[in-house]
Amino acid sequence: MLDGKKLIVMVSSTVYGYEELLDRIYTLLTAFGYEVWMSHKGTMPVFSNISAFENCLAAVEKCDLFFGLITPHYGSGKDEVGLSITQREIRKAIELNKPRWLLAHDHVVFAKSLLDNIIYQGGTGRKGLSLKQNQLMDDLRVIDMYEEAILSQKPIRDRQGDWVQKFSTNDDAALFATAQFSRYQEVEAFLQENFSDKDRIVRTLQDNGGHS
Repeated sequence: MLDGKKLIVMVSSTVYGYEELLDRIYTLLTAFGYEVWMSHKGTMPVFSNISAFENCLAAVEKCDLFFGLITPHYGSGKDEVGLSITQREIRKAIELNKPRWLLAHDHVVFAKSLLDNIIYQGGTGRKGLSLKQNQLMDDLRVIDMYEEAILSQKPIRDRQGDWVQKFSTNDDAALFATAQFSRYQEVEAFLQENFSDKDRIVRTLQDNGGHS
């Protein structure tokens, strides 16, 4: 905690089928001392004079840290051009260069690799494809989200903040959250004794292992 105020972590993810994992991540992050903004838990700041999308994007702007999960489900909440809330949030976090940590489900990573190898590369290459209803993945745009997260459109030398950790099980995701955010808390505790400038703390934390 810095000057009595906790650092805020926003958790961005589709919910359907991942409620148990999100509950677990919320418990972990709050136990580590963070304030957690998560729509699934009802802890996102909400203002009645703007839309749900605007509330979510405003939260991305105001949070200190961004933790995104790319699952095989694209999400039912979409904007006027059909983009999901989760994809818009991830785009916003990248645009703002927020300190961010991202997870992608193994099914998404595998599907991208498979389609790349049969010459359906990138969102444009996949436009002519459609998925039949199935339990593994409901929309190929989850691959678009993954590609945006790994900054695939940039030359490799220009990719900063392109680390996206693959996960297969809830235990994998929880381990990543624990490894990253428990360590972050330790660094924050040290910096709290030596610094008072929050922006400086966030920059220093980035330099000490945050992916931004």
